Amino acid sequence: VQFEESGGGLVQPGGSLRLSCVSSDVNFSVHSMGWFRQAPGKQREWVASITPDSDRTKDTDSVKGRFTVSRDNAKNMVFLQMDSLKPEDTAVYYCNRASLGGSAYYTNWGQGTQVTVSL
Repeated sequence: VQFEESGGGLVQPGGSLRLSCVSSDVNFSVHSMGWFRQAPGKQREWVASITPDSDRTKDTDSVKGRFTVSRDNAKNMVFLQMDSLKPEDTAVYYCNRASLGGSAYYTNWGQGTQVTVSL
């Protein structure tokens, strides 16, 4: 299974970005999906997850109320809407099949998409 992330960029604090991820998983519609991020010098961390039919989402405390995860099963895609961005959100963002609790399923990762929040 492969993942391709896109939508990152440079944005000022308080701004917004919408990340997209397309998956090659033929069973995408029955798997929970998650977003993760890795800041320079830090370990990759879980950001948010969504169940297969979008009935439940969960996210880490640092992004609550600012980030929203969604998906389109017809297109094998998962999205991360990021609002009120902060400099500490700067990281490379990745998607992966993941549990609602944030455990990534695959050990192979896509290239990710860089998000930089700066003046």
